[in-house]
Amino acid sequence: MRSSFFLLVLGLASLVAACRAQGNSNHLSGETSPYLKRAVSQAVDWYPWGPEAFRRASELNRPILLDVGAVWCPWCSLMDRDTFTNVDTAGYINQHFVSVKVDFDSAPELVAQLQRAQAVLNLPAGLPLTSFITPDGKLYFGAGYLRAEHKDGKPSFREAAEKALKRYTDKRGIEEESFQLEVARKP
Repeated sequence: MRSSFFLLVLGLASLVAACRAQGNSNHLSGETSPYLKRAVSQAVDWYPWGPEAFRRASELNRPILLDVGAVWCPWCSLMDRDTFTNVDTAGYINQHFVSVKVDFDSAPELVAQLQRAQAVLNLPAGLPLTSFITPDGKLYFGAGYLRAEHKDGKPSFREAAEKALKRYTDKRGIEEESFQLEVARKP
């Protein structure tokens, strides 16, 4: 029991130290949406939808990981709990993506555009909606619920993210199979 508690405290301390060392901070603290408020304490460096996230992605030459969900969606809660609160997964996300979180209920026009885009690309378009977008706003890969671990033949979040990163390097492929989103305005 004592060793488990010690490991938990040590893990939390190292997460805090790593976030401070990397300069990571979650950008959702001023948001009013219940879904975004719930993610404020997650280790993923979430941004709200808007130009700042796209500017940052362009500066870093990283794709955007977009998570759309709702507080009433049990699969969204499960993905938040099992995937986005996992310290290793959060570190991986922060290293390779600029992460954006959108509340389904607070941004109906944006969500409708994302769902249409994913459907056009023959990608899942339900909730949670997981999208991978270029810094200039091209949706090029996506999924629905992604569990933390590979199970029952379904890919894990990490496997899908690695596939998205690989596709991101194929600029010509993105030009051929992507959907341009309107990215300049907030929902």
